[in-house]
Amino acid sequence: MVSVKLPDGSQRQFDAPVTVAQVAASIGAGLAKAALAGRVDGQLVDTSFLIEKDAELAIVTDKDADGLDVIRHSTAHLLAYAVKELFPEAQVTIGPVIENGFYYDFSYKRPFTPDDLVAIEKKMLELAKKDEQVVRKVLPRDEAVAYFKSVGEAYKAEIIESIPADQEVSLYSEGNFTDLCRGPHVPSTGKLKVFKLMKLAGAYWRGDSKNEMLQRIYGTAFAKKEDQEQYLHMLEEAEKRDHRKLGKALDLFHFQDEAPGLVFWHAKGWTIWQQVEQYMRRVYQDCGYQEVKGPQILDSSLWGKTGHWDNYKDNMFVTESENRTYALKPMNCPGHVQIFNSGMKSYRDLPLRFGEFGQCHRNEPSGALHGIMRVRGFTQDDGHIFCTEEQIQSEVTAFHPQAMKVYKDFGFENIAIKLALRPENRIGTDEVWDRAEDTLRAGLRACGVESWEELPGEGAFYGPKIEYHLKDSLGRPWQVGTMQVDFFMPGRLGAEYVTDDNSRKVPVMLHRAIVGSMERFIGILIENFAGAMPLWLSPVQVSVLNISESQAEYAKNVAEILKKQGFRVNTDLRNEKITYKIREHSIQKMPYIIVVGDKERDANTVAVRTRGNLDLGVMPLDTFISRLQNETATKV
Repeated sequence: MVSVKLPDGSQRQFDAPVTVAQVAASIGAGLAKAALAGRVDGQLVDTSFLIEKDAELAIVTDKDADGLDVIRHSTAHLLAYAVKELFPEAQVTIGPVIENGFYYDFSYKRPFTPDDLVAIEKKMLELAKKDEQVVRKVLPRDEAVAYFKSVGEAYKAEIIESIPADQEVSLYSEGNFTDLCRGPHVPSTGKLKVFKLMKLAGAYWRGDSKNEMLQRIYGTAFAKKEDQEQYLHMLEEAEKRDHRKLGKALDLFHFQDEAPGLVFWHAKGWTIWQQVEQYMRRVYQDCGYQEVKGPQILDSSLWGKTGHWDNYKDNMFVTESENRTYALKPMNCPGHVQIFNSGMKSYRDLPLRFGEFGQCHRNEPSGALHGIMRVRGFTQDDGHIFCTEEQIQSEVTAFHPQAMKVYKDFGFENIAIKLALRPENRIGTDEVWDRAEDTLRAGLRACGVESWEELPGEGAFYGPKIEYHLKDSLGRPWQVGTMQVDFFMPGRLGAEYVTDDNSRKVPVMLHRAIVGSMERFIGILIENFAGAMPLWLSPVQVSVLNISESQAEYAKNVAEILKKQGFRVNTDLRNEKITYKIREHSIQKMPYIIVVGDKERDANTVAVRTRGNLDLGVMPLDTFISRLQNETATKV
């Protein structure tokens, strides 16, 4: 007798061992048809998995996140199946699930082409319609190696040979194709209905540049056609919003080979930067932070004390002078500890909050660089709070509404809170980690946060952290802010304060950031707003255009009045048709365009247009100024 407990608490009894598929069928034909896999005692398995003893079972369908992963993993195998059908000499290597899809790497005698992708996708559809069973079998390692060598799959054989000899491996077959895989997979290819091949790329075998360059085919797969259409639309919109393209089109910044991974900010881009920085500077001041500034380079001995020299040196830019070795700082924390150490501190001085727009450098691989989102030189809105352990909770509770207001002011309403917990490789005792994690939870609860996602194993090696993940206008998540507890770096660098009984104690250090990297955050803003920045962030807020030469002086006067009110204004007095000038400034995503003709000049008014070519009509200049002031103040 086998007893199977279902998620609703009910139990089903079977006289003999039973498969996941048979349990689903006993519940109902609809569930049997929808079943993609099962979760037996927490382990994800095929529907063919045999339950031989009492167990807990959840049937996985396309409504579950696990179900979507199974679909994508199975579609990767369908891709490899189709490639082998069309190009028998191709060798298959690996094909994992990735965010929003999958890829598979192949070795083939010539490069695949876009036309090949079309043919492969067509073959995938044909194979899926055949609805062939996906069958799992297990072989001893050496037998599996021999099989793949016999069919000319050298890469698969090499993968299996790296597995200990006493282990078995699982293989999955569908039609004429057999692949190495842990699984699970859908029960038959007919479950795979919605997929699309996306692009080609190169990839070194096992990620090593010394090995052969393989051909990587990326694809995506979904349970429902409408989900895929929504995703493809999002990609199309993301392409239009690419901050690298908009940065060039709107004259914000550029890159060049002489400074890889470093940004050349143009006047308009730097204006956006300054608006963000000055806004964040006011946040510092309002929240009790002292703004400080640490040096760019520090002696290697200091980085040795922090552990960076031993564990992070390859990512640091190193220089020498007068027989001493220095490194450009990859982070601001050690510098802030030195400022804390510059004079004796008392418990009465705590919490002590330092903030810095600290410029850092990290020697990122060239392949990882991505516009201003991933650079080698970046500036953080970095802050560090030195406090007692008893003050951690209140500091966390105070920080949360500060961060949430910043995100709201920048136009982000959908914020997910996550708590990254202790990793496997960490310093400190479990008792210290328990206290740190529980204090962060208590701090969130104290400021009204009712739920958050916990991320086991994703904390820093020195402490847990709260993460703030915002979603942009396309629904894409971005991790920006963080609040991290650090019991260890201050002690490594000799930080201490005098307690109320005149003893010495090491302070706790809280690492906190709201926007994180300024470069990356501005990139997020550009893509979120598709370059059409809110009025308060726009590099130029108003363009004043004249219809003919007779209004040139009036246009200049209007511009001067607006500038004296603190607005960023330009004028376009060229002898061009007004429709041409309006179109040019609209392309630059100008928040407001003012047009002045003889009527406006004589009546001391302005004709106002806003984005989207919306005509607001003619209004007195004072009325327009009031509109600008209100919109700027409310950050609409």
